[in-house]
Amino acid sequence: MGTSTFYMSLPTPFLKPQKPSNQIFITSSNKFNSALQHYALHKPKNCSIQKTSVPILVQKSCKLDLFKVRAVAENAGESEAVKPKEVIQTLQLGAMFGIWYLLNICYNIYNKQVLKVFPFPATVTASQFGCGTLLILFMWGFRLHPIPKISKSQFKAIFALAAIHTLGNVLTNISLGRVAVSFTHTIKAMEPFFTVLLSALFLAERPSPWIVSSLVPIVGGVALASMTEASFNWIGFGSAMASNLTNQSRNVFSKKFMVKEEEALDNINLFSMITIISFILLVPVAILIEGIKLTPSYLQYTAASHGLHVRELCVRLLLAGFCLHSYQQVSYMILQMVSPVTHAVGNCVKRVVVIVSSVIFFQTPVSPINSLGTALALAGVFLYSRVKRLQRKPKVA
Repeated sequence: MGTSTFYMSLPTPFLKPQKPSNQIFITSSNKFNSALQHYALHKPKNCSIQKTSVPILVQKSCKLDLFKVRAVAENAGESEAVKPKEVIQTLQLGAMFGIWYLLNICYNIYNKQVLKVFPFPATVTASQFGCGTLLILFMWGFRLHPIPKISKSQFKAIFALAAIHTLGNVLTNISLGRVAVSFTHTIKAMEPFFTVLLSALFLAERPSPWIVSSLVPIVGGVALASMTEASFNWIGFGSAMASNLTNQSRNVFSKKFMVKEEEALDNINLFSMITIISFILLVPVAILIEGIKLTPSYLQYTAASHGLHVRELCVRLLLAGFCLHSYQQVSYMILQMVSPVTHAVGNCVKRVVVIVSSVIFFQTPVSPINSLGTALALAGVFLYSRVKRLQRKPKVA
C-alpha cells in the first residue's frame, strides 16, 4: 500500500496527559493511537521527553516523527476508502464497453438485413436519426434529463459536428449495403492511417518511426483482405474509406468541444443535439436523392418481393435506429470518461467483435488469406494505439 508523508504545524497539543509530564497515556483506540502506541514503545533513542512548564514539550526530531506516524495512518485510511470507488468505476466502465459492443453487433445485423431489402441508405439513415430524435424528445418531455440551453457559439460548433456525423453515417450505410459487414469494418480499420496523413498535410505533424511502422500492417492487411474479398465492390470500398475521414474528425472535434468548461454540454445533451440536427439536415437531402420511399405501399411491395412481412421490415428498421442511437450515445459517454487513445483501443476491440459476430451470423465465406489480412489490419490498429499511448505518457525526470 503506497503512503505519503507530510508535515504540519501543531497549534495545540493532541495529547493531554493527566499524569506527570514524563509519561504518555493514550485514552482512545484508533489507527493513529495504535501507531502512536507502537512509537511510544519503540521510540528512537535520540527522542527524549523533558519536563517543562508546558504539558508536553517534545524535541523537534520527536515531533516530526510523531507527525509522520499520524500522516501515514490518516493516508492509509484514505487509500482504503478510495479503493472501493476505483473498483466501482472500473466495473461501470467495463459494463459500458460491453453494452457498446452488444448494441453495435445488433445494429450491424439489423441494419444489414434492412439494407438488403430496402437499398436506400440515405432514407434508412434518416429514419434512424428520426428514431433517435423521438427517444430524445421522450427523454426531455418526461424530464428524464434536463433540456439544454444553447448559445450561438455552441450551436455553430454542434452544427459542424452534426454535419460530419451525418455524412459519416450515410457513407457507412452505403458501404454496408454494398459489401459484407466484415469487409466494411476491415476497411474502417484504416482510420489511423488517415489521421496520420491529414495531420502531416495540414498540421505539419511528423509521425515518429514507430507510428509509421504501425501503419504498415494496417495498410497491408486491408489491401490483402480487399484482394481476396468475395463481396468486393468499388462503391462499398470507397464509401467506407470516406467514412474513415468523417468519423475520425468527429471524434477529435467532439472531444475538444466537451473539454471546454465554460460552454461544454454534458455528453447526453451534446449527442442529442447532434442527432436532432442530423435528422433535420438529412431528411430533405434523402428526399431529393432517393425520393419518398417510406410509404406503406412501397414498404409492402419491397417486403413482399423479398418474402418478408411488412411488419418484420418495420420492426428491423426501428430496432436498427434504436441500436444506432444507443450505441453511439454510449460511445460518446465513454469518450468523455477516457482519453481518445483508450477509446481507439476499445474501438479496435469492438471491430474484432463485430467482424466475428457478423461472419458467424450471415455465414460470410472467408478465405484463409482474407482472414490473415483482416487479422493483420486489426493487429496494426492495436499496435498504433499502444504506440500513441506510450508517446503520451509524460517523461519522468
